[in-house]
Amino acid sequence: MAERLDTPRLSRRKILPPFFSDRDAFGKISESIARFMGTPRFILWLTMFCLVWISWNAWGPEALRFDKAANGFTALTLMLSLQASYAAPLILLAQNRQTDRDRVTAEQDRQRAERNLADTEFLAREMASLRIALSEVATRDFVRSELRNLLEDLAEEREAVRGTPRETPRDLGGTNGRDDGHDERAPGPTDR
Repeated sequence: MAERLDTPRLSRRKILPPFFSDRDAFGKISESIARFMGTPRFILWLTMFCLVWISWNAWGPEALRFDKAANGFTALTLMLSLQASYAAPLILLAQNRQTDRDRVTAEQDRQRAERNLADTEFLAREMASLRIALSEVATRDFVRSELRNLLEDLAEEREAVRGTPRETPRDLGGTNGRDDGHDERAPGPTDR
């Protein structure tokens, strides 16, 4: 029995030796023939061949006619039947090879989709962990408010120790209304 259900099992005994030792080469040849038979060029050449055949055997010199019209162009019918009998298996073989290629491509696409899904899930987990980590990071406004609170605490301690009037953080090095962290006044000896 075959390993897979979609592949035929190999025969046990060989009656005749194989004509083509390389099955892939025969498949490529049959595909190229089937591909050519599916082109408009082939249909045009076959039509021209049949027209010349019929014209020659219907209106050509009597002595040179080889397929009589009275017999229904028997030789032409036999040739076209022979061509059709070879064309059908070649087309089927080409379709089978294409089906095999499609199966391999579908398997590769499935594996690629699984890898993409795994990568996407990994990136989603990483982004979630980054969001959690960023939510725990101190923001600029939080740091500024903490620094202002510390400055106010220092000002209160200074007032308690020196007995000087209380200075606000703006007085100690404020921004004069600017919120970009720059101080317009130059530091002096009194700022220490």
